[in-house]
Amino acid sequence: MTLQAGDKLPDLNLTVVDEAGPTPVASKDFFADKTVVLFAVPGAFTPTCSARHLPGFKDHVADFKAKGVDVVACTSVNDYFVMKAWAKDQGITDEVVLLADGNGDFAKAMGLTLDASGFGMGPRSQRYATVIKDGTINKLFVEEGGEFRVSSAEYVLENI
Repeated sequence: MTLQAGDKLPDLNLTVVDEAGPTPVASKDFFADKTVVLFAVPGAFTPTCSARHLPGFKDHVADFKAKGVDVVACTSVNDYFVMKAWAKDQGITDEVVLLADGNGDFAKAMGLTLDASGFGMGPRSQRYATVIKDGTINKLFVEEGGEFRVSSAEYVLENI
């Protein structure tokens, strides 16, 4: 079942992508005491994710902060090393926190997985964005299959 507004986030580990190396973080700690805009992509280096989704959020970090967002973060069912290479490729330093969900546990717990086996990618996260306040989902924007609209940075900014 897909989580929805008002639900607490699942409590499990993600891996923060930063210069310190793979750093596990409990989701309950990462999302505590702050407002986070989290967006999820089906895969690092995939066309829409690399050309539009991540760059849109990177370009609008200051706009999110002006609306009271403390952290903009991205998760994907990729391992730390792929996410780190993607951050380098996209010129991400610390403006967007990348969270590797290597086994897809977070995506499963959110109830937001998709089967990309037809593309040779296996289970992945659906494309979505969510506004999280102190570990609770405040708003959730889930894309229909193959679309990129309601999880875009611009749409989320208009609707928070």
